[in-house]
Amino acid sequence: MPSICQGTWDCQICPKAVSNAITHVIYRRGFHKPAQKCEENLILFLMKGEILVNSKEYAGTMLKEGEFILQAIGSMFEMLAMTECECIYYRFIQPELFCDFRFNHIMKEVSPPLIYTPLKIIPELQYFLNGSITYLKGDKVCRDLLSLKRKELAFVLGYYYSDYDLSNLVHPLSKYVNSFQYFIIQNYKKVKTVEELAQLGGYTLSTFRRIFNNVFHEPVYEWMLARRKEGIWDDLNNSECSISEICYKYGFESLPHFSNFCKKSFGASPRNLRRQDIS
Repeated sequence: MPSICQGTWDCQICPKAVSNAITHVIYRRGFHKPAQKCEENLILFLMKGEILVNSKEYAGTMLKEGEFILQAIGSMFEMLAMTECECIYYRFIQPELFCDFRFNHIMKEVSPPLIYTPLKIIPELQYFLNGSITYLKGDKVCRDLLSLKRKELAFVLGYYYSDYDLSNLVHPLSKYVNSFQYFIIQNYKKVKTVEELAQLGGYTLSTFRRIFNNVFHEPVYEWMLARRKEGIWDDLNNSECSISEICYKYGFESLPHFSNFCKKSFGASPRNLRRQDIS
């Protein structure tokens, strides 16, 4: 086998290198992160110092050394470093920290806390975090290593923390998913494009697409296109609206454009579709 010179080998350019979802950060006293929507689910482990955090769950909460909190994707989050702070962030999209059975059990059987309070970093978790810092120096990390560290974190949280403790993490995740779904169902008919829907929710386009795919398990454009087709089919067969009214209701610029869309989507013109027996 050819030898590899360790002096010139750069893991950051390896094909297996991926953006590091577990990062080690040091903040100076007075560092302020203004309120903004979280683009991913975020667990903040405070290793040293004190941070004043502000969100719906943790309104004006002083996060102290040896504590951690979760902020769900899409939630508003603000922080101010009261002292010099050392943190470890764990960012994720899918709630990989729990098996489906545990997640659903906590959702159904364990009530959410009346007041959200930071969880303590127990010795087993502290050992994991201290050991992880070594791997968090670069912008990227080996995909295989990251997968192992995620599994180890999932084991530590699942094994050493109670269902009640984990309800501090599970319920915010589930609540956000439900509220995001409600927002989509209530507003997708009001817009014509994915860009307009993202803007209506206050998201960047890339963030909105990522969140949508996580919640609905399909790309937002394909989902909106399917709903558009369903609405057109229903209006053509079950409403008294004219073809022109349906055309402009769904944002088509002209009847020929609308007709071409129907032929491509349903195999027939709007007029012929209206004549079809839907039974």
